Amino acid sequence: MSSNPVSTQPLLQIDDLKVGFRAGKQILTAVDGASLTIYPGQTIAIVGESGSGKSTLAHAVIGLLPGNGEITGGSILFEGNDIAKGGRKQIMALRGSSIGLVPQDPMSNLNPLWRVGTQIKEALVANGVATGAAADKRVVELLEEAGLPDAERRARQYPHEFSGGMRQRALIAMGLAARPKLLIADEPTSALDVTVQKQILDHLDSLTDTLGVAVMLITHDLGLAAERADHLVVMYRGKVVESGPAREILQNPEHPYTKRLVAKAPSLASQRLSSVTAARAEVREQAVQTAAEIAAELEASEALGEGRDDIIVVDNLTKVFTLRGAKPWQKVDFKAVDDVSFRLRRGTTTAIVGESGSGKSTVARMVLDLLPPTSGSVEFDGHNLRDLKTKAERLRLRRQMQPVFQNPYASLDPLFSIYQSIEEPLSTHNVGTKKEREAKVRNLLDRVSLPTTVMSRYPGELSGGQRQRVAIARALALDPEVVICDEAVSALDVLVQAQILELLNELQAELGLSYLFITHDLAVVRQIADDVLVMQNGKVVESASVSQVFDHPSEEYTRRLLDAIPGASIQLGA
Repeated sequence: MSSNPVSTQPLLQIDDLKVGFRAGKQILTAVDGASLTIYPGQTIAIVGESGSGKSTLAHAVIGLLPGNGEITGGSILFEGNDIAKGGRKQIMALRGSSIGLVPQDPMSNLNPLWRVGTQIKEALVANGVATGAAADKRVVELLEEAGLPDAERRARQYPHEFSGGMRQRALIAMGLAARPKLLIADEPTSALDVTVQKQILDHLDSLTDTLGVAVMLITHDLGLAAERADHLVVMYRGKVVESGPAREILQNPEHPYTKRLVAKAPSLASQRLSSVTAARAEVREQAVQTAAEIAAELEASEALGEGRDDIIVVDNLTKVFTLRGAKPWQKVDFKAVDDVSFRLRRGTTTAIVGESGSGKSTVARMVLDLLPPTSGSVEFDGHNLRDLKTKAERLRLRRQMQPVFQNPYASLDPLFSIYQSIEEPLSTHNVGTKKEREAKVRNLLDRVSLPTTVMSRYPGELSGGQRQRVAIARALALDPEVVICDEAVSALDVLVQAQILELLNELQAELGLSYLFITHDLAVVRQIADDVLVMQNGKVVESASVSQVFDHPSEEYTRRLLDAIPGASIQLGA
């Protein structure tokens, strides 16, 4: 948050802005009469869920609305000039040099055919910042500023060699390349771990203080907004419903929508935490009881499970990948997972937490038998996965362990209807008749609180939260004992995230499910998990109950993760 005195002359002044999208002869309003002011050196946060109009407003400012989008009313004054009424040349002259952008999606905003350094260098050259060797040197400095170690080597790599978080950092470096007066950061840290997120946001604060760069922060994370912004603008259905000093709004929200956002924000510490802990204990007790009943039934059946207390036992798990070295002919070994051991108690949730590259997702893939371990073992209900040789045995395992992946936009086939997406595992495993499968799909949709009318629709017609509910329904189709959630709520807005977490808790209590929950978001862990495994550089550095990890962390690395949760220190009313 800026400590500089704010100039009395606005840098950006938006007044009664209206933005619409043409659909045939109609214009659908996306931003409806929005007004806000940003001064040099000021950070404001625009908060709202998907579809609230916050990103559309930002794209209108920088002239990046899609072809069918247009400004239908109001004004956008940048340093006194109305760029809403200016031509394309005017906005292109400002873009990059005066107004920078950090876009949200790191997977689609980098050219896969160009080296990362080349793309950042292009931004430097285009804006007249540097050329030649000076530009190459500046590229490395920018990548270091954005939090990438070994920046010189990284600059020579291609986007596919970067993780999602690393790509986002490259985009941040690009957005800051020309030292703009206003930086529009559209969910700039949504793909980043909390420690890296803190580093990036600290850097943005530093720019605000030293260079007078104003920041328009688009986010759905109220904790982040409260910690980083001077001023908060809350958008709902295209309108600004509340605007004012950030802490004041969070302490005393007036609009019902803002009150809902504050109530559901997982990163804001408050007296709610004690009730969350009590609710988790109740869910755990119910789930263990249900799991015991299910286990008793399984012992009498031909299922793989034998009803053991520890449904998954991982011992000394190690995974080594062979990677390309500095020279094309060189090969180097990289130990992604290093001697990891843990147990998942039946009917409970174990969260595996760590930064990108810590090995947590690799562990999940080995537990799912999607990746063979280099050494060590994974046991499911007393059966070593390496001993499952036949196709029939592996199919039985697949039925009892199901994944829910991070991205609800990519995990569903866009050419399959919702019915086909959920029915597919039933058909693959020859479960029931066509009529019985349809009844099962209807029941599953009901369980995840979706109307049966969505069966005929396609993923592109659903919101992110609805798609993730479909993904959960599909995971439950084969009545599994274990569901492995790999960053299952990280791509969702706060309100939708809260709904999905509540749904997972309810399903666990109702069905006796056991969850392995992979995440980088410690704020979410407290709402979903019983036990926590903290991973760093492929190793387990701490393993304990949720309350012990949060209240009495034993490792410095864990303390750093907890301290980096945005807004965790902000106390709100009950």
